[in-house]
Amino acid sequence: MPLVTIIGSGRVGTSAALFLMLKEICDIRLIDIVEGLPQGEALDLSHAAALLGKNVDITGSNDYKDMAGSDIVIVTAGLARKPGMTREELALENGKIVKSICEKILEYAPHSIVLMVTNPLDIMTYVALKVLKFPRHRVIGFSGTLDSARLRYYIAKKLGVSYQSVRGFVVGQHGEKMVPLLSATYVGGIPVTKLLSENDLKEISERTVKAGEEIVKLKKWSAYHAVGAGIAEVVESILKDRKDIHNFSALLEGEYGVKDVVAEVVGILGRRGIEKIIELEMTEDEKARFYEAVQWIKDLCEKVVKELGL
Repeated sequence: MPLVTIIGSGRVGTSAALFLMLKEICDIRLIDIVEGLPQGEALDLSHAAALLGKNVDITGSNDYKDMAGSDIVIVTAGLARKPGMTREELALENGKIVKSICEKILEYAPHSIVLMVTNPLDIMTYVALKVLKFPRHRVIGFSGTLDSARLRYYIAKKLGVSYQSVRGFVVGQHGEKMVPLLSATYVGGIPVTKLLSENDLKEISERTVKAGEEIVKLKKWSAYHAVGAGIAEVVESILKDRKDIHNFSALLEGEYGVKDVVAEVVGILGRRGIEKIIELEMTEDEKARFYEAVQWIKDLCEKVVKELGL
């Protein structure tokens, strides 16, 4: 079976491992610097696999060399944003962590596809690309799969339809500057703009953007169930070469007239990783907000890359 390594055995990392185990599509290796943590989580998950009859090998390690042979490496390690900490400060601190981890990936799993989850996501994906020097199709930022699911959730609830009936995407930044593309969102093939009022659409857009913040306020820590489920969906698309259309963050090389910036976009995922980026049409307002998000990402990336000496 393919091997997927998850670096970071906190809530997000172990949730991703759980959903991957349930899919029974790969062996799983958990790596963390905390002694005993990845081993304990792996053992617990292995007992669950035995209970459910899932033939998946799950192991834990404190040694990065054990990622050798991985088809995919998922990076979830990093600091959570603390009260009073700016996004720039978080980016600098997590940038140091991601730089160190990517140096280990380069050493032990140089042929892997890397899925970045650490926040601020778009910045960390850019740092990973700078360190790894992999082609862009092998470095993917996990972002829009979660954001677009939240958009679908709010629309489905408002209309009283199934989640599967809604197809929509977000672009821009994975964060407060994300842009829900309501102009490209459909319910059963009907534009959502024809089904909901302007006020309803504004409310849905705002709730989508602030969904992560709302969860933190309610349960005092960030989301991880939906994140883990989304990671597993992305991994399955890659390992099974499904050519699914996903939202993700990627390095732009001329798409939307933008170069050398990682942003949240829409594209096709398959065995190579990013098979293609699809440029969607936007309204003038959506375009303006998208380019504003891109500029914000670019400015912060420049500061972080300079500080890290990349």
